[in-house]
Amino acid sequence: MQKQTDYADAVKTKYPEQIVIAVAKDKTGRANPITLGWTMLASGTPPMMAISVAKTHYSIQTIRFSECFTISFPSADMAAQALLFGSKSGSDTGKFAESECKTEPAKQIDSLLLSDAVANFECTLVSETDAGDHIIFLGKIIAAHKNTEPKKRLYTIGPNHQLGKTT
Repeated sequence: MQKQTDYADAVKTKYPEQIVIAVAKDKTGRANPITLGWTMLASGTPPMMAISVAKTHYSIQTIRFSECFTISFPSADMAAQALLFGSKSGSDTGKFAESECKTEPAKQIDSLLLSDAVANFECTLVSETDAGDHIIFLGKIIAAHKNTEPKKRLYTIGPNHQLGKTT
């Protein structure tokens, strides 16, 4: 049985929620990572993924400038980096310089892969859509990478940025 409630109350039931870290380079060539909770597979043929970025975030500019981005599924070991990447602005902070996040060059686009992530997807920008206070970016996956070691995924497990793995 369902009981009607307000949105703010009902949306709290979404946890655990997957998170990703998207990376795009700005006009100076600096890679800017951002942790995002709103992401989805958008197509199987061709393979596409979508990310939703708040209009106030610097990452909007970096994705539009570079016209490509990587989407990484962070491992449970990457909680500190995910918190940093989601809480600081890349407009005035070199987030990779402040973190111990290991990276490697993407193979098909001008971006970075996160070495300790469970998986990385290289995407070229297909389109963007206004979605209220967010912009949804649709990317065509042109290369995919999987970690050679088994790793657990990192999730948001509760409100106020509680991060952890699911069992």
